[in-house]
Amino acid sequence: MTAKDVVLTAAGQLFGDRDPSAVDRWVASTYRQHSALVPDGPEGLRALVTGLPAGFRYELHRVLADGDLVALHGTYHGFGPEPLVAFDIFRVEGDQLAEHWDALAPVVEKTVSGRSQTDGPTEVADLDATEANRALVVGFVESVLKGGKVDTVTDYLSTEQYWQHNTGIGDNLDGLATALGALAEQGITMVYDTVHRVVAEGSFVLTVSEGRFGATPTAFYDLFRVDGGKIVEHWDVTPEIPAELPHGNGLF
Repeated sequence: MTAKDVVLTAAGQLFGDRDPSAVDRWVASTYRQHSALVPDGPEGLRALVTGLPAGFRYELHRVLADGDLVALHGTYHGFGPEPLVAFDIFRVEGDQLAEHWDALAPVVEKTVSGRSQTDGPTEVADLDATEANRALVVGFVESVLKGGKVDTVTDYLSTEQYWQHNTGIGDNLDGLATALGALAEQGITMVYDTVHRVVAEGSFVLTVSEGRFGATPTAFYDLFRVDGGKIVEHWDVTPEIPAELPHGNGLF
């Protein structure tokens, strides 16, 4: 089985069928958890699945695989009082889940762009451009988001189409400029300090970074779609980094 097959099968049984016994089949005994919601190890995951309510369901929007890493972009319904948009990253070892990271945020019905947090193209394209697209996106994150070189933004983002799924930012470069200008007027800065992980497959590249939104320590999960050598679309989840976790593995 490919890493993607392992993750999709395991996730289907764990969160689709809500079957705790799937932990025995698909989760390594050394399973390492980074989620802010779940204790470490297979028993932490088993307890989570066992406690899922009858109305729980998971809606998958996108999946991309990069070596032993598989990233899912989906929506959890019934986890809490409101649906949660999530990025989940699994590391696969053999035919088992070995490690997991995630980021979740409530669904917002009304966004500045009019696009939802999850709509848009779902199929991976341009597999032969994976490494070029990875380099483009990493360059954007390192130079513009982390390095602050905003004058180079058009080296990375399309000037013709930049569709935005962040709830507070409008489409295209003028939407991005308006949002950043509004933050600056409020004295709020968005700082990317460290890029921890990159998952790339074809037209999609997901980066996982650590930084601050204002004074708040923040995890930045940014999914970019690349077309024709430029970034043309963006989705994200940016949760606050909690002061305490239910394990000692860190969030990243």
